[in-house]
Amino acid sequence: MHKVYKADFHVHTCLSPCGDLSMVPSRIVLEAKARELDIIGICDHNSSENIEAVQKAGEKQGLLVVGGMEVTSREEAHILALFDDLTVTGEMQDIISGNLSGENDENAFGEQVIVDAGDSVTGINPALLIGATDLSIEEIVGIIHRLGGLAIASHVDREMFSVTSQLGFIPDSIGFDALELSPSYLRRRSSPGQEKMDFGYTGYPLVSFSDAHYPEDIGKSYSLFEMKDKVFEEIRKALCGIDERAVKI
Repeated sequence: MHKVYKADFHVHTCLSPCGDLSMVPSRIVLEAKARELDIIGICDHNSSENIEAVQKAGEKQGLLVVGGMEVTSREEAHILALFDDLTVTGEMQDIISGNLSGENDENAFGEQVIVDAGDSVTGINPALLIGATDLSIEEIVGIIHRLGGLAIASHVDREMFSVTSQLGFIPDSIGFDALELSPSYLRRRSSPGQEKMDFGYTGYPLVSFSDAHYPEDIGKSYSLFEMKDKVFEEIRKALCGIDERAVKI
């Protein structure tokens, strides 16, 4: 029997330079539970260092925390990479770190804080996490799939840092697992007098997540996953529509 799980797979922490410093594990989990989310995904810019801390905090509250990152391609498009375990996420991190150059300017972009499950600061990431990697969109998606992960094109309706804004279209050859619509898209679509926007990409599952950089934004946009259990492989099957599993926004 299938159950419906409320998921927000695009949440940043204080590690992202644009993420608020209040985005620490305990606060993220608290806000997610308050909004009755069953699953969240931690996707900081080009880094995975705060995933384990949020996962440990989530375990105590019965919240599944999927690890990943929001990778910036050479074309400056954002791609969500989601993985099943920390070992594989670490492999992805090694690849991204090896293709990311530059040092962060805290005054210009913000601090990049690494924390533990108790919200204590354990370090500062000096890399330019807000920057673009040397990897193309196609290369990034290929690496994600080789490592067994899910590749979702971030906020495809936005005029900056999306695959559509940078390329003008979504190449079918790349093989995204889903396309993410931003919360602002859903608000515009539901506003009186606004025409429904249609990207025409009917061959892709559509999802929507919060892209939260502040605690109050967590769960403001989410997707409903109909699946047998709250595990990573069921998420994959829901995106593929296998055996009546499904995802809805």
